[in-house]
Amino acid sequence: MFLQQWHRTSKATRHVIQLSFIRLIATLTCIGIVPHQLAAQSDLAGQWPHYRGNFSGTGYSKLSAISPENIGELEIAWSFSLRSRDQAEDLNPNSQVTPIVVNNVMYLSTVDCIVALDPKNGTELWRHPVESGRPSRRGVAYWQGNNTLDPRIIFTAGSRLTALSAESGEKDTSFGDNGEIDMGIPYISVPLVYQDLVIVGANTPPGTRGGIGNPRAFSAITGRKIWEFNSVPLPGESGHDSWQYGSWENRLGANAWPFYFTVDTGTDLLYLPLASPLPFAFGGDRAGDNLFANSIVAVDIHSGEYRWHFQTIHHDLWDHDPPAPPTLFDIKLEGETLPALAVTTKSGYLFFLNRLTGEAIFGVEERAVPASSVAGEAASPTQPIPVKPPPMARVSFSLDDMVRAEHTSADHADACTDLLSRSGEFVNAGPYTPWTLRDDNGAGATTLLFPGLAGGPNWGGVAFDPNSSLAFVFAADLGTLGWLEATGEDFPYRLSLPRPSAFAVSIDGQTLPCQEPPWSHLTAIDTTNGDIAWRIPLGVSDSLPPGKQNTGRPGRAAALITASDLLFIASTDDNRFRGVRASTGEILWEQQLNRRGNANPMTYLDASGRQFVAIAATDELIVYGLSD
Repeated sequence: MFLQQWHRTSKATRHVIQLSFIRLIATLTCIGIVPHQLAAQSDLAGQWPHYRGNFSGTGYSKLSAISPENIGELEIAWSFSLRSRDQAEDLNPNSQVTPIVVNNVMYLSTVDCIVALDPKNGTELWRHPVESGRPSRRGVAYWQGNNTLDPRIIFTAGSRLTALSAESGEKDTSFGDNGEIDMGIPYISVPLVYQDLVIVGANTPPGTRGGIGNPRAFSAITGRKIWEFNSVPLPGESGHDSWQYGSWENRLGANAWPFYFTVDTGTDLLYLPLASPLPFAFGGDRAGDNLFANSIVAVDIHSGEYRWHFQTIHHDLWDHDPPAPPTLFDIKLEGETLPALAVTTKSGYLFFLNRLTGEAIFGVEERAVPASSVAGEAASPTQPIPVKPPPMARVSFSLDDMVRAEHTSADHADACTDLLSRSGEFVNAGPYTPWTLRDDNGAGATTLLFPGLAGGPNWGGVAFDPNSSLAFVFAADLGTLGWLEATGEDFPYRLSLPRPSAFAVSIDGQTLPCQEPPWSHLTAIDTTNGDIAWRIPLGVSDSLPPGKQNTGRPGRAAALITASDLLFIASTDDNRFRGVRASTGEILWEQQLNRRGNANPMTYLDASGRQFVAIAATDELIVYGLSD
């Protein structure tokens, strides 16, 4: 009812309603009434309190002042440098930051600082230099405080978890040891702050073995560790027998590395996306399905206790883990409302599961996949593949799929033919083709893997529009060439990749894949039936002749959705930021960025009720608003 009325109001009326929300929150705060769920609900007031806007990870905002009718009036309102404060160091931020906006203050990380800005104009309110190590280039989290402690900004820098005063930017010395704790294991992404808990994952530095993949929870008040979940089950724990011959011991990988986490606020279930075992390309030393690697695991967020799991790949050999946490939403199916989640894997598949039980909503089949011919390998004979929807990315290749001159250009087609001939015999037997083995002289076939090692879908995640029940996935189509070769050491085989390893060539300085375009898609899926609603190539190849440039371009980030039927996305390596009609896929607006927008966009209102849209473009935050 409220949403329907909201859509029918005029722009002026929406401005008054949105501004009234801001004044209401400010009044409640001034008189000491701060709702416990303020951070979860504050998008009603035009805020963006979490990396993906909400605990569900939908990337959705109820704001609608920017609409398909006026999107052409968007212009740059302000920008902010993300580079080092010490220009002599010239640190390249390669930022993937998504700012948060809480109580009319924007918080974000730069290459070596945490900053607070006035979201109206980018005026710096405070700056906290990170003296040791570099802060996560992906963002920060906000803790709302309690009756005795003021709100905090919480961020990671390597293995350190630090709490700052949200008001001043100074370390909050009541947290941990003088304002920080040593997590023991690095985590270089955005912590999840939920009630009085801080959830972190783990990144796996090369050369470190054993136990480092475990996600953990800390107290947002004291920094004390609350729980740790064993991503590789210990003896006696469920899933332990999926590691045969003691291969669980000192196992690297199966870590939770996503940029953010999601939690169901109604059930307090936290969803852990766990990565591939390491080394991944040869699994002869780890016979079995290898739980909980390549799985979504639901745990109680307060205790870390296991509730259910769904493994997306058994005995992974391709590093095709779930790169982002599940997106949570409800869907209507045959008159019934189901609590759902959607999760992608770098293998190109999108799974819809009941988020209370882990059961597939549109069906999953265990399908036979190609066997490995490498001695000692114990590849799984089947893999779980969704019945619906179809893959989000290319999952197979044949010679009929090679690019031809009429698709792009004669120079491109000729260069790809030459690449294929230099690669010798190639093997692609469909989804989950295992790596070939070359002999000691380097002779043998080459595996052509689709999707390649970078995916498919990647870390951006699935976006969801509750008004249309559409889910949105961006995925790239870029293959990888590679093979196994003997090491002559205790671990018998290693993955070898040519340089470059992508199934692509460079023409006029631009990487062009060697299969027929499109080379990426933005796909909308109808969650009421699992069918594709629309699909478009996203990105242009400027080096190609006019009329052949709409090829789609590689990228990893995801979309922002607003209540006015708009979808904003950058992601692609053609350095564009686009506004799309979410219901149809029609591109309505396009801006050229100076650098790549390899980040998820966000939106918010300032104190006057003006809506903005922000995107990090490598070394600069660019904020757009409607022209005055």
